[in-house]
Amino acid sequence: MTESTTGPIDLDAIREKYAHERDRRIRPDGARQYRSAAGEFGYYAKDPYTPFTERDPKTDRVEVLVIGAGFGGLLAAASLRTAGVESIRLMDEAGDVGGTWYWNRYPGVRCDIESYVYMPLLEEVGAMPTERYAQGEEIRRHAVRIAEHYDLYRDTLFQTRSTSLAWNEDAGEWTVETDRGDRFAARYVITATGTLTQPKLPGIPGIERFEGHTFHTSRWDYDYSGGTAEGGLTGLADKKVAVIGTGATGLQVVPLLAESAGELLVFQRTPSTVDVRGNRPTDPDWAAALEPGWQRERMENFLAVLAGEPVAESLVTDGWTATVGLQRNIITGAVDDTLTEAERALADELDDAATMNRIRARVEELVADPATAEALKPWYRYMCKRPGFSDHYLQAFNRPNVTLVDTSDAQGITGMTEKTIIVGDAEYEVDCVVFATGFDTGVSGVMSGTLPVTGRGGRGLLESWARGPRTFHGFYSHGFPNLFHLGALQNANSVNFVHILQEQAEHVAAVIARAEHEGAQRVEPTVEAEEGWLRLLRETGRDASAFQAECTPGYYNGEGTRAITPGFTYSPGPISFHRLLREWRRGDMSDVLVGAEAAS
Repeated sequence: MTESTTGPIDLDAIREKYAHERDRRIRPDGARQYRSAAGEFGYYAKDPYTPFTERDPKTDRVEVLVIGAGFGGLLAAASLRTAGVESIRLMDEAGDVGGTWYWNRYPGVRCDIESYVYMPLLEEVGAMPTERYAQGEEIRRHAVRIAEHYDLYRDTLFQTRSTSLAWNEDAGEWTVETDRGDRFAARYVITATGTLTQPKLPGIPGIERFEGHTFHTSRWDYDYSGGTAEGGLTGLADKKVAVIGTGATGLQVVPLLAESAGELLVFQRTPSTVDVRGNRPTDPDWAAALEPGWQRERMENFLAVLAGEPVAESLVTDGWTATVGLQRNIITGAVDDTLTEAERALADELDDAATMNRIRARVEELVADPATAEALKPWYRYMCKRPGFSDHYLQAFNRPNVTLVDTSDAQGITGMTEKTIIVGDAEYEVDCVVFATGFDTGVSGVMSGTLPVTGRGGRGLLESWARGPRTFHGFYSHGFPNLFHLGALQNANSVNFVHILQEQAEHVAAVIARAEHEGAQRVEPTVEAEEGWLRLLRETGRDASAFQAECTPGYYNGEGTRAITPGFTYSPGPISFHRLLREWRRGDMSDVLVGAEAAS
């Protein structure tokens, strides 16, 4: 038994409770319990925001094609424009830029990373967020502002999905085909498709039978609900509404639905951690006093704190910076080498237990009904799921029109009929079902095979990666010239992923600019460079599989069926990785520039 500021900590009892809660939620179908919004359910992914526009197919040529117009694609294109590249084409399945923030327009949507470090290029475009945690519409408009500032609308293909990339050896460029009949050429291709755009649905038996109204939070139906993202959903005043999902989206959407719906049923399999959000308007005096370069400094400082690097002062104090030690189980970085591995693991577990005890005590403090409060308490290690923050979610369950339906004993919702949702032996009649079940995560078009890539010699990328991804620095692969990937593959990660994308975009733009300056025939890593990078990932990788195996099921551990394997990311962390990239760029880049004058 150990004492902490939250009271005594009995690790044996906590471990037993965590294991019990995990075991009763693990399902044999794992991640297969979900289905993509495709095929017969494709209407859930239909764009409700931009009318479809017919156009003629493109048969032209561009210097750089950027697939994806979220922040990753925008940052890549903006960095290329800054480097002097004029021929840039953005392509996206959505009707405009914004990526996740184009799709997510549900009531209450906000970022959960401080806006001043999350929203990129604030100084460059002359913007300042109105709140510490900006609303989704403000973030979407900021994406539009970036596209306008860097003249990225000049040559775009929206409502367009790339269906094939094939390397043309004779021309030294990529042939690009799309679902709109396009067939054009691009010297360089950057994939920035992200993994938070394709909605997923629970594979509930009978879901297709339900005759009431349904939609996914990422395709919110304001024609039905009325109101705006700020609330006032008057169309729901006489409706019995069900929300399925209590992750990050559920935490944001439930409070506003609770205010408007005649009756709200919240179906929960596993509760989220719900810590203090602490949102507030931006202080104009603070903003006016900022010196040039403030955002980059603040972003770097936040990244360093979360990576466990020493800083003189933490410029951002929030729920993320308060739990740095707990995050290393998922987000890698520096560790305290003064402790042995066993000592560090015990210290982390005690810190974790104290944090989770505090979060569970907050539930008890804010939720009036003891049974509801007990069901809302999260029983797992802190980073088993993405941490949640809200100053309104827990309080919503004190409203008389809100009911929590705990589905954990039945391992989730067991069925749907024409009018009801079934959980075990109980049936709940509802008028409307809102799926707050998130996106297909970790699977881009390239990785899933929905965007086939054929490189030199007619070899497919997934064929080349049959035994696992093979990249250099996570960006490019041997046999696939002038093709760059943005994302979390074989490089470094952090909770502020937009900052990670900005570093990646600047790196890729620098490599392309260097290739053009030195007259390189193509950008393609050598086999030796690729092998060396994979070896370094293995040698420095830290194994989190034991931690994840003990977690309650979620997308971090493949619903309890898999874990992140060592070598998938660069374990020393983002600060070390970005330093490594900067040092590498100061060299001759001979391991990726083929036929360059200075590198030959």
